[in-house]
Amino acid sequence: MHGSKLTRGWFAITALVALTGLVTQVIATASDPDGRVANLLCFFTIDSNLLVTLTSAVVALGAARGRLFTVLWLDALAGIIVTGIVYQVALAGLYELHGLSLFSDTMLHKVTPILFVLGWLLVAPRGALTWRTVWWSLLYPLAWLAFTLPRGALTGFYPYPFVDAGALGYGQVTLNCVFIGLFFTALTTGAFLYDRRFARLEAA
Repeated sequence: MHGSKLTRGWFAITALVALTGLVTQVIATASDPDGRVANLLCFFTIDSNLLVTLTSAVVALGAARGRLFTVLWLDALAGIIVTGIVYQVALAGLYELHGLSLFSDTMLHKVTPILFVLGWLLVAPRGALTWRTVWWSLLYPLAWLAFTLPRGALTGFYPYPFVDAGALGYGQVTLNCVFIGLFFTALTTGAFLYDRRFARLEAA
């Protein structure tokens, strides 16, 4: 994957925005008497923004190549779309935020998703995704669940209401996760088809 100056500049800004959101979220959590920085990695939002930061920085540096990168690139895209949509549909308004918490929330749930998705649609390098990439990318949400649910059972901490097995029971949580998993799969498949279509147009 080789990017133009516009591509590299766009994703450099995206990496900086996502990193700013992550750093301010860590500071806000550490400053909160009830906050625990260790819990942050349980949040799909944090993990997806980490992927966006990493992959955007790699593109900005012109080093985007290899199968592992393409899988993480696709995970970053699907993950940040899920982050933005699920937040707006199910989580926005649940908490009253101020100061650094409000700033980081805006960066992580709104600004970064918009920047990364627009960048991917408009200026991202094309032709690297394959069906194998799509299937490998599904390990990300599965790994997140494999970490979050057992940890929640041990500590009592669940990052989101829809995965709170203590309150909902594992049956409802499983159903919720299936729906989100199907949505994630649809996003990765759609991204692959979009990438293949425009790669062919650029090659024509």
